[in-house]
Amino acid sequence: MNMQALLKQAQKMQKELNKAEAELKDHSYESSMAGGLVRVVVKGSMEVDQIEIQEELLNKDEKETLQELLVSAINDAMKQAADEKNKVMNKMTGGVKLPGGF
Repeated sequence: MNMQALLKQAQKMQKELNKAEAELKDHSYESSMAGGLVRVVVKGSMEVDQIEIQEELLNKDEKETLQELLVSAINDAMKQAADEKNKVMNKMTGGVKLPGGF
């Protein structure tokens, strides 16, 4: 393969990676804990988008439980987002690790 063809192929892959990354940022990942008492939605950009808490957890006696459930739900939704990004990027690159955080 000549250098020009290789460069063209690399540019095409870069375009596809940029498109996939943009699409992933718009995707939402949801996690709920304790049978839906706490629900968290995270964007693919790794930002918390929504947190919903059922009324029965909104009292002083349940504060510690609520905090633990929020941490668990947020971490789970973030993991879903990261796993999806890795899956898409590995599929596009054939598992080859690319520089620049792709």
